[in-house]
Amino acid sequence: MKRKGDIMTRSQTLPRPKGGALNRSPAFQGGDEKRGSGLTPNKPRNSCRGVEGLTDAREIWKDVEAIRARSPLVHNITNYVVMNLTANALLALGASPIMAHAIDEVEDMAGIADALVLNIGTLSRPWVEAMEKAAAAAARKGIPIVLDPVGAGATGFRTETALRLIAQSPPSIVRGNASEIRALALSEKETKGVDSRHAADDALDAALALAGRTGGAVSVSGPVDIILDGQKLIRVSNGHPLMPRVTGLGCVASALTGAFAAVNRSPLEAAAHAMAVMGIAGEMAGAEARGPASFETLFLDALYNLDDKDIGRLLKLERA
Repeated sequence: MKRKGDIMTRSQTLPRPKGGALNRSPAFQGGDEKRGSGLTPNKPRNSCRGVEGLTDAREIWKDVEAIRARSPLVHNITNYVVMNLTANALLALGASPIMAHAIDEVEDMAGIADALVLNIGTLSRPWVEAMEKAAAAAARKGIPIVLDPVGAGATGFRTETALRLIAQSPPSIVRGNASEIRALALSEKETKGVDSRHAADDALDAALALAGRTGGAVSVSGPVDIILDGQKLIRVSNGHPLMPRVTGLGCVASALTGAFAAVNRSPLEAAAHAMAVMGIAGEMAGAEARGPASFETLFLDALYNLDDKDIGRLLKLERA
């Protein structure tokens, strides 16, 4: 393994087979109901059968290649529950993770990062202050900010913290489940801890309002993910029923969104590409998994081995 400063990165000397794939070598943590079994009437057909779908697959693969080539540094201020899985997922995809939340260093860390991901899963007041400082530094530098408002609507502290972060340094992308998005835009308090009580389509108006407030994109996870920016809307229906059985995969989606935002200037496209890769990796893992434990390992392997053929074969993305 190489070191990038004090950050472990995947060795660039590992061999790549044809197609670009690498050889296989309970707290608040973000509960997203991500199922790829077609449980909603809005599930799109596999659009990769058409010209537009092939273009989407190529653009997603282009971003994956960029992440693997550049190894963008993604600064995460995230929760205790998911730090290890989040870091491993970023490494598996090809990015460089750093988990740093000390008030004394977050501004410096944001200054050298390529993207900042804020996750309010295990909040405390010092962490909130660290997030505010890091976001301000990221905004000054002009790097993308991804906010995961874990459990917004469950408590006033969570909702107020997320809203304050949005007001002080508007994020490029807000990624959450439907109940969290509705809580931020409509002041609702209908969450089941970190789990959503709503489908993504139930948060469509709320997501539009939130995108108008931030000027960026909003990514709403669900059986069919909805990603929009106020002008365009994308639906992604990739995923697997085992995904919500592994703690923290919603938080992983936010971290991967940061990696894609680091290489793609469009918040909308970066968010959509991240959710597509998450779902595709979930389907690949689910095809072999015997349960949640094996799924987690196979999911990381799927991110690591993902190639253009996997994306072209499995992508289910629809542009409205």
